[in-house]
Parts: sequence; C-alpha cells; structure tokens
Amino acid sequence: MNNQPATSEKDAHNRIDEGAERVKQATSSAVASTKDAVGRAADHVEGSLHRATDKVAEGANRASEKLADASERGRAAYDATMDRADEWMEQVRDYVREKPVQSMAIALGAGWLLGRLLRR
Repeated sequence: MNNQPATSEKDAHNRIDEGAERVKQATSSAVASTKDAVGRAADHVEGSLHRATDKVAEGANRASEKLADASERGRAAYDATMDRADEWMEQVRDYVREKPVQSMAIALGAGWLLGRLLRR
C-alpha cells in the first residue's frame, strides 16, 4: 500500500508537468503569433508613413515650384513696369526740354487744380 500513494503522487506530478508544458507551448505559440501580428502591423504602419511622407514632399516640391514661377512672373511684371515708368519719365524730360514755357503752364495749372480739389 505504500506504493500506491507514491504512484498517485508521481501521476499527479506528471499531470501537473504535462499541463505546465501545454501551457508553456500555448503561451509560446501565442507570443509568436502576437510577435508576427505586431511585426506585420509595424510594417504596414511604416509603409503608410513612407507613402504619406512621399506625398507631403511631393506636394511641398510642387508648391515650391509654383511659388518660384509666381515670383519670376512678379519680377518680370515689376521690371516691365519700371521700364515703362522710365520711358515715361524720359518722355516728360524731353517734353520739358523742348517746351519749357508750356511745361511750366501745365505744372501751374495742375498744381492749382490739385489745390482746389484737396481743399474740399
């Protein structure tokens, strides 16, 4: 009879060991599965971030190009306006040199008219 309690104790230990091994295997399997899922999710997030970054960079490059084009058009318009203003000033100077008396009369008339308008 002494043998029977020792055997049932061994059986209990064996069953506990087997149960622990099954839990260990299930846990290892769950951990591996979770690692794989997390790895796939991280890869997906990384790919999405790369695509988003590329789109933002592409948009920034397009905006920069448009700003450069607008700046160039603005500079060209400014230069053209300054050239026209220089031409008009040269024409006014030539007119004043050719007709100084008429130029003075026009200047006096314009000054008088401007003075009258600004008084009101």
